[in-house]
Formats: sequence, structure tokens, C-alpha cells
Amino acid sequence: MSEEQKPANINPEQPAETWFSSWFDTPYYHILYKERNNSEAQLFMDNITNYLNLPEKAKVLDLACGKGRHSIYLNELGFDVLGADLSENSIAEASKNTNDTLHFKVHDMREPFEEKYDAIFNLFTSFGYFENDEDNLTTLIAIKESLSEYGFAVIDFMNVNQVLNTLVPEETKTVEGIDFHLKRYLKDGHIYKEIDFEDKGQKFHYTEKVKALTLQDFETLMEEAGIYLLDTFGDYKLKKFYRNESERLIMIFK
Repeated sequence: MSEEQKPANINPEQPAETWFSSWFDTPYYHILYKERNNSEAQLFMDNITNYLNLPEKAKVLDLACGKGRHSIYLNELGFDVLGADLSENSIAEASKNTNDTLHFKVHDMREPFEEKYDAIFNLFTSFGYFENDEDNLTTLIAIKESLSEYGFAVIDFMNVNQVLNTLVPEETKTVEGIDFHLKRYLKDGHIYKEIDFEDKGQKFHYTEKVKALTLQDFETLMEEAGIYLLDTFGDYKLKKFYRNESERLIMIFK
């Protein structure tokens, strides 16, 4: 399972609508994934914005922006950027970087925006973690409705075939003195990651659950949503997508 996926704590006492927001609202989520490669992320932003040939000061939406690392860099490239995320804690942190052309807001990606955007980016496998599969179609329609007439959208997702071929069933990662015990598996069309750790004498358990969507699955959803898939790439250098070998599934659509 790819390390960047948006995770969730499954707690039977929590309402289903909020289960996927609890884990990435904790400090432990950011500790476990602190090793993320910023230079790789910036390379991707350079390549994809050049490919899309976005106009100067284009209005860009970073959908599921987390703490805003992509939003901040896109703004540095000269774009007018809104970063949106369901996590209030992440948006509070990201908002420290607000300026005249960089803003952040708490937003559910299933809801369209009133404003229209020249580009919408949904990055680092921030899709497919809803309890109800219908919400994936709802999200695609919301993205479509939030694009300007000539706007483009980009979804950067894990390549499910490659992930399953290289899945590590169990491992332990130690970060900032915390031993995170990880278990990964495929069940009911979802890739799960069980996360167990102990800190300050307290035991924690979280579960990440992401729909194992293939390119064919996305094509079916996009057809239903009235979306035109323009191109696919297999990594952040925008190399060709290969079904079983590519690291990523990057889709450009309008």
C-alpha cells in the first residue's frame, strides 16, 4: 500500500460520515508520513503545470491538500491557489501560509465549488477512501462542475496492479521513537493498512482503507460522470503508464 494514502480510523462509535477524517487529523499521521519527498512532489508540479500549459495567475484548486505542501509550491510558481481539505487541523496548519493568492478552506470533496478553476489537482492517492462507493462518482462530478470551460483536472492515484504485486504484508517502522506496526492486505476490493502503535503508555489502532481502483474502473466512472480522459502517465516524470510496472496512475481529464 502506497505510503501517501489518506487514512482512516474505523471506530464503531463514530458516525460513518466522519470515519475517514479521524486518523489524518491526529499528530501521529503526520509523524508516520514525515519522510515524504518534497523534491519529488515539486518535480511533479513543475512537469504537470508545464504539460497543461496553464496561463499565468491561473486559478488552481488543490483538492485534499493536507497541510498544503503542494498548494504552497503551486503558489510559488505564480498561480492563484485554493487548498481544500476535510481535516480542520491540517487546514489550520496550512492557513499559516495564507497570502493574497494562496488560501485554504475546510471542504468535503463530494461538494462542488461555486468558483470555477483552470486546474484541479487531487494528488497522492487522495481518492477512493469513502465508505460508500457511490461517493467516488459524486466526487468526480463535483470536480467536473468546479472546472472552468477550458479547465483540466488531474488525479494522481496509486497503480493498484503494481501495489498488489509489491505489497509488503507486515513491517514495523520506527519514527520519532514510536514503533508503527503495519499490516497490509486486499479485502472486498479495498486495500487495507492496519496501524498499531503505543505512545506514552497508551495503545492506538487505526485502519486505512482505499478502494482498489484500476484505470478501467476510473474510465467507467468517468464515462458515467461525463468526463473526457485525455491522457495517462505512470510516474512524476510523466513517463508512459504501464499497467503492471508503473509507480503511479496519473490521469488528465476535462
